[in-house]
Amino acid sequence: MRTSFACLMKPVLHGYFRSSCSWRVRIAFALKGIEYDHVPVNLIKDGGQQITDQYKELNPMQQVPTVTIDDITLSQSLAIIQYVDETRPGPRLLPADPKQRAKVRMICDIIASGIQPLQNLYVVQKICTDKVQWAQHFINRGFVALESILKQTAGKYCVGNEISMADICLVPQVYNAERFKVDIKQFPTIKLLNQTLLELEAFKMSHPSHQPDAPDDLRI
Repeated sequence: MRTSFACLMKPVLHGYFRSSCSWRVRIAFALKGIEYDHVPVNLIKDGGQQITDQYKELNPMQQVPTVTIDDITLSQSLAIIQYVDETRPGPRLLPADPKQRAKVRMICDIIASGIQPLQNLYVVQKICTDKVQWAQHFINRGFVALESILKQTAGKYCVGNEISMADICLVPQVYNAERFKVDIKQFPTIKLLNQTLLELEAFKMSHPSHQPDAPDDLRI
């Protein structure tokens, strides 16, 4: 049973406009119709606002996003999304069918564990090799696997014809791939799914270019 928290304070999302993990949470909030307060955490300014002692108390991993909701503080985007899905009404973000749910989680893990961490800002800043080439290598490697899986699981969306957490993970990762100049045309299933999802209002309104902390030259 899903519990009503309508009487509680709005969630607070600490995030960065271009963070794919923050974007995942914004999409989930939009799909669920959840209003929230936004606290920007600039990952570049002042050497990175996420490394301050004040933010470390909120999130010991010094990453974004962090969400305060229902008198608890959560980090890690997939944990946040699953909590929201379990406690808020609206479209289900994980399928009821266990086989479909396992497929969704598999796709999410490929992106959230096998691709995104290897090309995120912290890792790219630490390497000595060509940063773009590094990111392209791991995104391409992950997308080869993801394309093969999505050919089998996709309907209109990543798993069948209902929006799921897999779609929430896919779109920000494609955005990252395009930033690192990966040729998305190599992955027609990924490309088509991404185009379809970006037509949906929840994905449009949560886009990095629409965030209050986005620089003026990026805003739409």
